[in-house]
Amino acid sequence: MRMLLNTSVALAIGLGWTLAQAAGTQNVAAATAAGPANVLQLSASGQAEAPQDLLTLTLATTREGTDAAAVQGELSQAVDQALAVLRKDVQAGQMEVHTGEFSVLPRYDREGRINGWQGRASVVLQGRDFARITQAAARASAMSVAGMGFGLSREQRERLEGQAQAQAIARFRAKAGEIARAFGLGDYTLREVSVSSDEQGDAPRPYGLNRMAMAAAAPVAPPVEPGRGIVHVTVSGSIQAR
Repeated sequence: MRMLLNTSVALAIGLGWTLAQAAGTQNVAAATAAGPANVLQLSASGQAEAPQDLLTLTLATTREGTDAAAVQGELSQAVDQALAVLRKDVQAGQMEVHTGEFSVLPRYDREGRINGWQGRASVVLQGRDFARITQAAARASAMSVAGMGFGLSREQRERLEGQAQAQAIARFRAKAGEIARAFGLGDYTLREVSVSSDEQGDAPRPYGLNRMAMAAAAPVAPPVEPGRGIVHVTVSGSIQAR
């Protein structure tokens, strides 16, 4: 009888321990599923601006004819002539040159039949020396200015990005402290954070010359007046107030 009683007690104790252990495991699982307490999401941004110091100028020309190979040959000749002139003024960072669009497409009549070919070719000038670029473009008489745009050079962008990032981080930290205190908590720890940036400025300005005007336009240095480039940096993430 005593042995049976002891066995019953042992089974009861073991069962109680198992149930308590299972309950504890469930509580831990529930807490884990719920996630840590006092976690807050927030973001802050900063910005810096400066005059745009990078000019991108596009020279282009068009040709038309009844033979596709002849149109292509004329375009290639115009590009070669322009590059021969422009290469004389190339200087790293100040003015760089590369070829752009080059296309020859069929032209159709009202019945949908090909009655000719039209093509367009372009050369792109880019750099920080605005005077050098515009004057070189004026000398490349085989092509005419088709558009221009302004932006920030890599050096200028990196400088502005550093300023905007420092501003965004300072605002993020200040906001995190304010929010933690507003909830009656004294401090916080950073859980995760991400930093993103983007640049804003003037859109490229097309000159809008039609094919005939581009072929007949006199080579002149176009006036340039850059705007201001703005770099935005956003810092977002989560903190755990305590």
